[in-house]
Amino acid sequence: MTLALVLLGYLAGSIPFGVLLTRWLRGVDVRQEGSGNIGATNVTRVAGKKLGALVLVLDAVKGALPVALAVRLVPGQPMVHVMVGLAAVLGHVYPVWLKLHGGKGVATALGVLLVLAPLAALAAGTAYIAIFLVSRVSSLGSLFAGATAVGTTACTAPAAEYTGLSAFLFVVMLWTHRSNIGRLLRRTERRF
Repeated sequence: MTLALVLLGYLAGSIPFGVLLTRWLRGVDVRQEGSGNIGATNVTRVAGKKLGALVLVLDAVKGALPVALAVRLVPGQPMVHVMVGLAAVLGHVYPVWLKLHGGKGVATALGVLLVLAPLAALAAGTAYIAIFLVSRVSSLGSLFAGATAVGTTACTAPAAEYTGLSAFLFVVMLWTHRSNIGRLLRRTERRF
C-alpha cells in the first residue's frame, strides 16, 4: 500500500500542467520562453495571469490529492503521508515525462502542506503575497514563504514528521532556486 501511494504521489506530481496548458491553449512551449521554467510564475509571464493562476492551482492540487488519499487510507501514519508528499514534490521537480527537468516545486509543496499542516500553508501563502507585493519578485516571495512554512509547521503541525517534511521541502526549494538566489544577491532578479 505504501509503495503504491508513494508511486501515485510521484506520478501525480510529474504531471507538467504548465507545459501541457501553454501548449494546448497558447501554442507555445513554456520551456522555450521566459525563464524556461514550467511553473506558474513563468506561465504567467509567457501566457498571462489567468493561465498562470490555473497552473498554480493545478500544481497545488497534484500535491494535495495524493497526500489526502494517503491520509484517508492510512490514517495515523504520518511517515507515509510525508513520503507521499515528498514524492509529489520531487515528481514536479524531476518529472519522468520531461526527462527529469521540471519546476521548482513551490505550488506542489503548498498543496502538500494544505493537507498536512494547513495553518503553515496559510502562513506561507500570506508571506508570499506580502513579500511579492512589496518586492514584485516571485522567487523572493517563495523563499520567504518556505521559511515561514518551516517555522509555522514547527509550532502547529500535528506530527513531528510534518515539521521534518516542511524543513526538507525548504531545502529542496533552496536547491531549485539556487540561480534565483544568485541573481537576488547580485540584484539582477527579474521583477513583475
